[in-house]
Amino acid sequence: MKQPQSEQDKRYKRAKEQAAKLKRFYTHLTVYVVVIAFLFFIDWSDGGNWWFYWPAIGWGIAVAIQGASIIIFSAGWKERTIREIMEKEEKK
Repeated sequence: MKQPQSEQDKRYKRAKEQAAKLKRFYTHLTVYVVVIAFLFFIDWSDGGNWWFYWPAIGWGIAVAIQGASIIIFSAGWKERTIREIMEKEEKK
């Protein structure tokens, strides 16, 4: 029979999930910087029409959305929001 999870186990699981999300974000950001730098070098060496910024903008938006979702919707976001609303209600 399964034992109910303790509060510490739940917090550990949320922290582990948050750490995994951060690792994926940093990996994505690193790949973005390397690839965009490579595209810039290709564009610069070609002496072309400066097209590298199009993938930089498109992919950069995706990286920014991923980063914002991690910051805004972090593991404790729901709990913090509930606590803030309750504190505001108590002050009224």
